[in-house]
Amino acid sequence: MILATDIQQLAVRQVQDYRARTPGTCFADAGFGLDVSEAYAVQDAMTKLRVAEGEHVAGYKVGCTGPGTTAQFGMAGPIRGTLFTDEIRDDGTVLVPEAFCNLAIEGEMALQIGHNGAIAAVFPVIELHNFVFRAPEKNLSELIANNGLNAGVMLPAKSWRASKTYLERPATLSVRINGEVFDTDALWPMPGGAGGSLDWLEDHLAAHDLQLSNGDLVLAGTTLGLYPVHPGDAITVYLDHQPALQCSIAQ
Repeated sequence: MILATDIQQLAVRQVQDYRARTPGTCFADAGFGLDVSEAYAVQDAMTKLRVAEGEHVAGYKVGCTGPGTTAQFGMAGPIRGTLFTDEIRDDGTVLVPEAFCNLAIEGEMALQIGHNGAIAAVFPVIELHNFVFRAPEKNLSELIANNGLNAGVMLPAKSWRASKTYLERPATLSVRINGEVFDTDALWPMPGGAGGSLDWLEDHLAAHDLQLSNGDLVLAGTTLGLYPVHPGDAITVYLDHQPALQCSIAQ
């Protein structure tokens, strides 16, 4: 059992590592480990530190749910991560690879939360990740304490962010990296679709004395994989074969 003082010290180290673009170095320490509840305590303590320093919570992610990422990681969630306003980027942004640690992207669907916790809109996004595990074996606790590997989110144009068209409509979500295309006809990775992800998240947050707010962004997960990207790469996400948003990696 880790003491609250140890959780706080770990959170300070984790925030410092994240800002130094060397996330999660504690997991490389011999004999180090956390259970899932301790990992969430670290994540939440990190969030409090970041908010105290002027950052703002923008919402949450539900991760490690679809077949692509569960196969890559060798484990299954769901897990929760926390999103921050300063790390939300606009469509078309050129990303500097040195700002990340082994940058990788996911194409996935997101929800905008409206009044009384209702889904106000659904739309595709690009989630950015620091794709690094340091423990001898990948584990959920490392994933959680490293905030689901999240390093930001890229949003589409406002016209995409005002519609619930794809809440129930079947569609194809595709990620194109240079000339290579990865696609899926399953927009939502959890049973119950978008509502299934949202229900799980609301229950999970309540168990941690947290709740969603009007305007929050929720990443609902993906049935696609997590794709490492490199300088010079061009990434486009399509919904029903229509380009929705794109980014590129600086040389």
